[in-house]
Amino acid sequence: MSETSGADSTIAYQGKPGANSHMACVQVHPDMTSLPCPTFEDAFAAVRDGHARLGMIPIENSVAGRVADIHTLLPTAGLHITGEHFQRVHHHLLAPKGMRLADIVTVHSHIQALGQCRRFIRSHGWIPRDRGDTAGAADELSRQPEPGAAAIASSLAAEIYGLDILARDIEDADHNTTRFVIVAREPAWPPIDAGPCITTFEFRVRNVPAALYKALGGFATNGINMLKLESYQDGAFVQAQFYTDVLGHPDDPALAEAIRELRFFSDAFQNLGVYPASPARDKLGTPR
Repeated sequence: MSETSGADSTIAYQGKPGANSHMACVQVHPDMTSLPCPTFEDAFAAVRDGHARLGMIPIENSVAGRVADIHTLLPTAGLHITGEHFQRVHHHLLAPKGMRLADIVTVHSHIQALGQCRRFIRSHGWIPRDRGDTAGAADELSRQPEPGAAAIASSLAAEIYGLDILARDIEDADHNTTRFVIVAREPAWPPIDAGPCITTFEFRVRNVPAALYKALGGFATNGINMLKLESYQDGAFVQAQFYTDVLGHPDDPALAEAIRELRFFSDAFQNLGVYPASPARDKLGTPR
């Protein structure tokens, strides 16, 4: 297989084999090779530089909220969102063979996983230890076991790294779900009549009174369903950036007019992607 054809059948993710992002890749694209990357920047770069055709990027979790850094990395990655995926996350307590629950003192995992299992950890009096990712914590534990140390990771990580599962499904919420976006080098807008779709964009309003109110007014008057509006600072405390998901297609006259009004009151606007709404939104009670 040539290098080009290999890259065309590759999807990049952040983390080590067995991470939840890896499981999302396998679930959505079982026909593609999953490429582990040390950081989110590396995963974006793998797609941008042609080492992978797609990237699987977690953006928010129903328990822990948004994934740190993604909102600031997406606008500068030079990529386009082409799809979304909702992954039900199951966390398991992993330990080297022979260890018992009573032996555990510290629990190692990604900070998001630790937060999603907070009550379970506190109920046992264990000390949480932050690691770069869930599968990485399992890998480290298998290679360099510490007395009293366990890890929180997936069942796939337990299988890959030869660890026992001491407790299953230890996440605090039974709705624990992570939303991923799939990114590519080129946009892949669906046809306007192909069904419900999401338009994601980032903008910054002018630094004048009531600018946000005026910028968003067009979405109300044109009947546009805004699914997400999240602010974040991008290196300054003067003007906030806003990450936004809306239901609709930019070629629809109503959304086109709403965006036109938004851009009039903003001094920066970037369309990050137009893509089909996931069928999982129906099951999750999310508008489509």
